[in-house]
Amino acid sequence: MIATTQEELAALREGGRRLARYLGELAALVAPGVRTSALEEEARKKIIAGGDEPAFLGYRGRREKHPYPAALCVSINDVIVHSPASDNGRTIEDGDVVCLDFGVKHKGLYTDHAITIIAGEPRSEDDVRLVVGTKEALAAGIKAARMGKTTGDIGHAVERVAKKYGFGFPRNLSGHGVGRAIHEEPHVPNFGAPGSGEKLVEGLVIAIEPMMTLGTGELVLDEDGHGYRTKDGSRTAHFEHTVLVTKNGPEVLTGHSR
Repeated sequence: MIATTQEELAALREGGRRLARYLGELAALVAPGVRTSALEEEARKKIIAGGDEPAFLGYRGRREKHPYPAALCVSINDVIVHSPASDNGRTIEDGDVVCLDFGVKHKGLYTDHAITIIAGEPRSEDDVRLVVGTKEALAAGIKAARMGKTTGDIGHAVERVAKKYGFGFPRNLSGHGVGRAIHEEPHVPNFGAPGSGEKLVEGLVIAIEPMMTLGTGELVLDEDGHGYRTKDGSRTAHFEHTVLVTKNGPEVLTGHSR
């Protein structure tokens, strides 16, 4: 969406702050022995207590045969995105690379946010490098989200970091516009040529979300019909912020829990 009114901006900023707080509290619960279904329960409790609505629960995209069954995505190790916390039957183990992806609807407007953490002790230096590098790619993408630039400039910035670390990345998943719906135009790729794609204008709200792997980046759809996992079984990481394009530079709506 392109936010044009003070009411829209206020709702997006407050929704982003709430989402950052919710996700930070959920991340603090991630530990070996914790069931993903327990995280789903906590996510729903937090949204209800805050008077908000879950963005993902019941969502049905063009590719999905069934509505999404969870409020929270918890994708572990070789599963890169969209694994439903309520239904995947996973218990987090020591050293697991765990992505939490969460969205809320606050006063009619949506924000989207994801982080990746390692539960307990890392199993390898590569896992640590994967998480650090993917977070760096997000920062690079956000830095490129300036008025007059393009979605291709964002993708190019993210891709440069991926190549620096030698990461693979999927080409069939991307960031997106967000605000009036959880997924909107424009398409915000994690690769691209400078100057390509759609121009970034004042008030544009987008979700920038690098997804990286230690392998090739080729994915297959999981058996549940929602999650995507790496074809080669390699570990994955995913970070995401909702960003507002302003004349003063990018504003990260989901960056603080104040």
